[in-house]
Amino acid sequence: MTPDQLLTFAYVADTGNISRAAGLLHLSQPAVSGQLRLLQDWFGEPLYRRSGHGVALTAAGERLAEQARQLRQVYNQAHAAREAWRGLETGILRLGASTTPASYLLPALVADFRRRFPAVSLHLSDGNTRDIVERLPGLDLAFIEGEVPAGLPADTAVHRWQQDEVVAIVRADHPLAAKGQARLRDLADLPLVMREPGSGVRQLVERAFEAAALAPAVGLELAGVEGVKQAVRAGLGVGFVSRMSMQHEDGSLAVLRLAPRPLTRTLSILVPHAKASARVAERFLEACLALPPVELAR
Repeated sequence: MTPDQLLTFAYVADTGNISRAAGLLHLSQPAVSGQLRLLQDWFGEPLYRRSGHGVALTAAGERLAEQARQLRQVYNQAHAAREAWRGLETGILRLGASTTPASYLLPALVADFRRRFPAVSLHLSDGNTRDIVERLPGLDLAFIEGEVPAGLPADTAVHRWQQDEVVAIVRADHPLAAKGQARLRDLADLPLVMREPGSGVRQLVERAFEAAALAPAVGLELAGVEGVKQAVRAGLGVGFVSRMSMQHEDGSLAVLRLAPRPLTRTLSILVPHAKASARVAERFLEACLALPPVELAR
């Protein structure tokens, strides 16, 4: 057994997937599989079994995973101590963000941070909320939309950050455009353009329709906010987006706030391995939490 094998096993245990763990560790899948085999041979018991597209830990694997996570925490604490000693002259900051914070909140924060700490290597990856949660073990900070998922690792800290509103959008020449608002039942019989499964916007909209005892049909499903906007411009239906994404539009689309109550959600920051957070991550988190609430145009 080697420390590297245990560290690798911690990532496999958290992601439940060998190829995903390999991506987080910047290793090939065969290299990760080889480390797991050696660790399993050393332990003398099966540590995991194939399950669907991933792996499921055995009872022995769950027990060993606890020790592997403790080792990773100690490793991260040592790394944080080194950064604290050296200051922020160097370092790596790995951010993951769902579409709304990645597109409309983080760019200015990242630009300011780079000016203050130019030697820090900063990596920002985006995706929908589900994607970002799946990548959590390999991130320093994660920015997500809507409800915080259950089942996060016990050492994950959660910070409620910004408030956002989800609105419906239609073409500017749509009969509903001049009203400025719409009820869900006004939209339920219209063709809907929705984000892909795993999107925080989609989850919120689907729950709202379900709570209203409505079952609209999704006419078109697209990945990304701009895809939804373009489909609505083309007359393919009613879309749903963050109000933040409508701040600089050209007038070809109209915003409909949902009545009688706006559809709001919280954007949150997740800090994995919070007890051993790197100093560079702590500094960026401080900058994020100092950001005033975003004012959305009315």
